[in-house]
Formats: sequence, C-alpha cells, structure tokens
Amino acid sequence: MSAHTGGTGPLSAVGEHRIRETEQEASLNLHTVLQLCAAGELRCSEKTRRPSAATVAAVGAQLAHGDFYLHDPIASFAWPLILQAGGLATVEDGRLHLTPKGRTALRRPPAEVIRQLWQRWLTHAVIDEFSRIEQIKGQRARNVLTSAKTRRQTVAQGLASCPPGEWISVDSLFTTMRRKGMSPTVARSERALWKLYLVDSHYGSLGYDGHHRWEILEGRYTAAVLLEYAGTLGLLDLDYLHPTGARSDFHDNWGGDDLDALSRYDGLQSIRLTALGCYALGLTDTYHPPTDDETTAVLKVLPNLDVVATGTLSHGDRLLLSAYAEHTADRVWTISAASLLSAIDTGRNLEDLTTFLAQRTEHELPGSMTTLITDVTRRTTQLTDHGHARVIECTDDALAALVTRDRALRRLCRPIGDRHLAVPPEHELKFRRALLKLGYILPRQTTP
Repeated sequence: MSAHTGGTGPLSAVGEHRIRETEQEASLNLHTVLQLCAAGELRCSEKTRRPSAATVAAVGAQLAHGDFYLHDPIASFAWPLILQAGGLATVEDGRLHLTPKGRTALRRPPAEVIRQLWQRWLTHAVIDEFSRIEQIKGQRARNVLTSAKTRRQTVAQGLASCPPGEWISVDSLFTTMRRKGMSPTVARSERALWKLYLVDSHYGSLGYDGHHRWEILEGRYTAAVLLEYAGTLGLLDLDYLHPTGARSDFHDNWGGDDLDALSRYDGLQSIRLTALGCYALGLTDTYHPPTDDETTAVLKVLPNLDVVATGTLSHGDRLLLSAYAEHTADRVWTISAASLLSAIDTGRNLEDLTTFLAQRTEHELPGSMTTLITDVTRRTTQLTDHGHARVIECTDDALAALVTRDRALRRLCRPIGDRHLAVPPEHELKFRRALLKLGYILPRQTTP
C-alpha cells in the first residue's frame, strides 16, 4: 500500500491518494454535529428527511479534517441522516431538533452513542444507500429493488468478517462476501434488472448478459455503506482515491465509457476495521478510546467570567461555548446571566456547561463563576409552567369560594385571585358536569 497520502484534508485532485484514520475524528464529529443540531443550524426536508445543500455545507465546514472529498459530500451528507435514524434528532418545521435522547447523547461517551447509531442505522436507516448511486437509473420503478434493510445487514455481516486492525482491499472483501454467501442482492428479479440502466433505458439496461456483474450492483452498494456510513462513524479506516478512473468494471456496459465513475464510492481501495468498529459491531464488549491530550486543559476561566482558549478547541467545543457565552474575541468567550438564561431557554442544560469546563480546565472554577451558575440555576426553579387553562370569572367572591370548596370541583380547578378560576382543558368536561350538580352552569363560548 502506498504511503503517500497527499495530505490530511478532503481529497480533491484526480489521482490523489488518501489514507484516513477515522476513529478519533468520528467522536469529535459526533459532538460537533450534535451541537450544530442543538443550535438549530441544520435543515432537512420533512418529506425525504435529507439535508439541504446549505446544511451539508455547514456540516462539512465543521468536520474534523473536513469531508472525505472536497467537492462531493459524503460524511456531511450522512451525519444528519444518522442522527435521525438513531432517534437523536427529528425534523420540525424544516429544522433538525435534538430529541431528549439526543440531549442525553451530549453527555454520554461517544463510543456508546456511535455503537447505538450504527445498530439503529442497520434497522432504521432514513434512506436506501443505493439511491446515492445516481448513475444507475430506474431505481424508482415499482418492484425493482430488494429490501434495503436486508441488504444493509448483509453488508454488516461482511464487515464483521474483516480482520480487526488489518487492511483488506475492497475487492478481497467482495470475494469473501460472495464466497460466504453474504451477497446484498440489489435487484428483486431478472425482470427488475432490465429496468435498471446506465444513460439509456434501452441500450444501457443492466439486464443484458454480463452487464449486471456483482461489482456493479452489490459491490457499489457495499462500498456506499462502508464509506458513507461505517467510515463516517469511525468503524473503518479508509484508503481511497479520487473516484474518477478508479474502477473500470463498468466500461463494457453501454454508456459506461461516457462516465468518469459509476459512483462517488469508486475510489475506495481498502478498509481497516478499527477498535471502535469492533465495539460497534458487537465483536468486543468494551472500548478503550485512544488518549487525546487535546481535550484537556485547553481553557482558562477568569474571575471576570471570561473563558479563554489556551489550546486548540474542536469545532464542537466552540459551538458549545458559543451556546452559553458571547464570543467577544478570537479566543475569548464571556459568560453572563443573560447568556446562560438564553441557553437554558433554548433547551440547554447548565450541567453540560459545568461538566465541559471541568474537563477542559486545570483549576477549579473561580468563585464568581460558581456563584453565577448557582444564581441562574435558582432562577430557573422559581417559576413553574402548569400549561394552558380556561379562565372562569365568577360574579362575586362568595361564588368563587363556593366552587373551590366543593368536594368535586376543587380537584378540577385552581383559584386565581378572589373571583377567577383556572380550569385545565383536560378537566373542563368534568368541571361542567360537577358545576351542574352544584346548581350552576358555565355558558358555552360562541364563535363570532
């Protein structure tokens, strides 16, 4: 295997080669994407659940070392889908919002979250990965494709057969999967093969003999799952090229000569199952993350409530700080009561901030900071939202007292001042019935 990787960022040039170790960056990226989601910066279609182009660009700009390719989003496209499939985020009014499970994930070890995300993807994926191989047309016709869930789980079986920590070429993996009967069959039938095509539905049909080789359908699907989802989650280290000209196994198909590549995944050369991958696949029961000194002692909290970055912060760390504090200078964030209350109002938890600061500073938080956090925490408990209620006005204090002292009615309403009552919507019907028994009636509201 060539040792020349051509850099560490996204691959952009034809012929360029990259070896990408994904394990640590996946943990960083999980934190970053969750923070982007918590900030309400990600948009997805409510119908297809796919991320918008602006969201893909926003995610790609924040990923550790960037996406795999500069001009063809893979990880930045996958992350919003993975969060949805894992139940960590849901689309509301076109934006991704963290679910309670997603907010809990912010405080859990990344490996545990990634393991659950992979397992959920196998059974609850948002899309059929084969749809990302756009050069193969006819996929939307009826009764053409097999169950994506079954295909996906077959690929996972093939992945689990890889030797941990050792590079294996994708072609060797393809051979192993075929030999052991782990074939993620794409087309439902021979008739379905005729509906799939390249360029032209007649001349380019994959139904012709020799035009639907395993590498073209099952192989491309396998590569899509491996690179876009297993690779994004850090289950695999990746050895890859630019897809242009990387494979020629489709050139004999009509129209194949006109294509630079059959898919964006054609450049995948070899994979290496990581320790995180073994854990996510259930091959090991425990996971010990590599030591990462960059996540410790990178902040200093000053008595004036400034938080100063003294080391390198990940994109996720910057997003978290900006959620709780005002970014007042290049490496300075200022925390105030207003900034903390604003964060809480958007669903943030002060415990997340204090845990974050404790993990990334050498010294205890100054007294001014702990006092501020204690004061803001106290303020958050001094008001209680009891939900919506119908407000009833009584003609005098005596009637209000009569209602609130009645054995049946007092459980269905709350007094507001001397002459008003609050009746929760779920108790309104019972309140009206009990009021009738007391000898009174509440007139129905008329719609103007």
